[in-house]
Amino acid sequence: MEKKKYKRRFGDRKDARRCRDIGGMTQICIDLKPKRYMSELYINQKMDVTNLVHYIEDQKKKGNNITYFHAFALTIGKTIYNRPILNRFVANRHVYEHNDVSLAFVMKIDFNDTSDEIMVVMPLEEDDNIWTFGKKIADKVNSIRKEGDTGEGANDAINVLGKMPNPIRIPVVGFLKWLDKKGKLPSSLVKDNLYYSSMILSNLGSLKFGGIYHNVTEFGTSPGLVTMGEIKEEEVKVNGKVEKKYYCEFGMTMDERTSDGFYLIKSVKLIQHILNNPKLLEGSAKDEIKID
Repeated sequence: MEKKKYKRRFGDRKDARRCRDIGGMTQICIDLKPKRYMSELYINQKMDVTNLVHYIEDQKKKGNNITYFHAFALTIGKTIYNRPILNRFVANRHVYEHNDVSLAFVMKIDFNDTSDEIMVVMPLEEDDNIWTFGKKIADKVNSIRKEGDTGEGANDAINVLGKMPNPIRIPVVGFLKWLDKKGKLPSSLVKDNLYYSSMILSNLGSLKFGGIYHNVTEFGTSPGLVTMGEIKEEEVKVNGKVEKKYYCEFGMTMDERTSDGFYLIKSVKLIQHILNNPKLLEGSAKDEIKID
């Protein structure tokens, strides 16, 4: 799939281009529900990940260290490349599409209740695949946990803002929210800011928990959030025979002002198609995937 080249036009943002193919129904919907939380569309889906489980087991036997989170993240990223409307967001009552694809998550430096949390934003390049993208994630996580590299940008800003007294912090945050609405937030505060990603991810499987509903925030440009739960083995009947299969619960919250239910359901089917055919993860993120 060839990436379209866009020339910046009047009304575009530095991180996104203004969508000019918006229908009247979409625009009125934005006027009626100007806040993101007013238009949350939630999907909870139990996905068959049997083929993915066998695929990762085979790769580990070959010495390839990939994780389920690497696979899930790339699956979401490939879906966004194939379903670009998922990469759109609403700001100041206009619809924009991110110039790039990026996936974000929050990680703990240590696995305990009091450990600091760090926002991580991972750009997904057109030619990334399960090997390159998995390595990027692993290298970033190891850098944070082993070397104490907490990054810069938004992570540093949060540490500073959070320690300010209320009379100073509240108006400062209010001003930053106004800049965000106008698309004028300084680049230093956008860097490593998960609210400025194409999609926010949360891996709850590592906590032995299911995919949950999670609200989206009005701040930033992320149009949605996906949670991935624990993988569980189940016995099911297939053509009269009992077989063991693996399932994982996904929770997805999206802004219906940019992606209607029809578009989202087809996107979920594409996710399931990739999980059923995990070798697709070895291809480039931009590769076009066709399903019925």
